[in-house]
Amino acid sequence: MEPNEEMEARLWAYIDGMSEETSLIEKLVAENKVWREKYAELLEVNQLVSGLELDQPSMRFTKNVMEEIAKFQIAPAAKEYINKKVIWGLAAFFVTMIVGFVGYGIAQIDWSQAGSSSSPLGVDLGAVDYSKMFNSTLMNGFMMMNVVLGLVLLDRYLNLKRKKMMNLE
Repeated sequence: MEPNEEMEARLWAYIDGMSEETSLIEKLVAENKVWREKYAELLEVNQLVSGLELDQPSMRFTKNVMEEIAKFQIAPAAKEYINKKVIWGLAAFFVTMIVGFVGYGIAQIDWSQAGSSSSPLGVDLGAVDYSKMFNSTLMNGFMMMNVVLGLVLLDRYLNLKRKKMMNLE
């Protein structure tokens, strides 16, 4: 702090009655012309500020504000502009794809070998030939797209959860 700023800070603390060195400041104000002038200036500012009366808003302030807001068009609820048929169509597509993958995987199992395995399921899943299922470029692209969409969904879910936590605090 500069000496002038330090002097002002000490004088403000003295004027507010929070100074621990009142006798020292009284002595400096009495003996030093710069301190005396600064003290008079700050005391005048303090009296001007304390003499101000804060304006109260009118009794209808809240109602006036709400009436002004009501003039503007309010955004419709999400239920009104989201087409539920599109959402159900997307859900049906993904459920169909999952059922298709599971069905295709089950179809690849050699059921004649079911009893000869030491697996608790009775089926040796290590014998399934996954290369037939995942070797095409189209299938790899589809799986990559599903992973990206899943990560986007997870990101949106976590952001929504974070925003809710921020609103609670």
